[in-house]
Amino acid sequence: MTSGGAVNFDYLFKYIIIGDAAVGKSNLLLRYAHGQFKAEYQLTIGVEFGAKNVEIRNKIYRVQIWDTAGQESFRSITRAYYKNSVCALVVYDISSRDSFNNVSTWIEDCKNQSPSTIYMVLVGNKKDLDDRRQVTTEEGQELADKFGMQFYETSAKTGENVENIFIDSADVIAKKIDENYYDLENDSCGIKQGVNRASGNNNNARRLDEQQNQSRPKSSCCLKWNPLVLIILLNIK
Repeated sequence: MTSGGAVNFDYLFKYIIIGDAAVGKSNLLLRYAHGQFKAEYQLTIGVEFGAKNVEIRNKIYRVQIWDTAGQESFRSITRAYYKNSVCALVVYDISSRDSFNNVSTWIEDCKNQSPSTIYMVLVGNKKDLDDRRQVTTEEGQELADKFGMQFYETSAKTGENVENIFIDSADVIAKKIDENYYDLENDSCGIKQGVNRASGNNNNARRLDEQQNQSRPKSSCCLKWNPLVLIILLNIK
């Protein structure tokens, strides 16, 4: 069960979405957080942000999702968001062999920059383009098995399997919390303990989202909204 409103929660999870440009990372976030899809491709500049609540075994988990830019030009900005993340979705496009070939690089980059406790999920997106498929389901599963990752094929366009990624991964993380897998006193694990929902304070989730949003690297804010900076950066050799 999921909820989009800013209500009190038991735990906040920080997720990042990584992968090549144009594999549908932004649309996965848009589909999950808002139930929407944009057919026209728009370059993500810096980092986009969204959040949604998940209810698992009578507890509320706020999944805070950071969608990162896939271009090499923004890789240094993206790396800043690996830190303090509890889960990474590594995304490729099933109709793009190149994006699949680059998955191993993204995984290694994530391992090098993220907490050792990070939970990674492999996502083959654009399942609605099955007639243009260049990567088989078996290949995706084999790669996921190689790195010990959960694997999903999704369509951000139709919504197929999108919610399952976030609900299932949040369930795994919640179980690990119960097993004392994470050091919850250390923010680097990507988990923040929430507030007592019985207190009736419904503004905490919104405040935490705002604090996280304000703490993003300053350069990503500038890049996100300044087309001139984008043009300059894309022409730097």
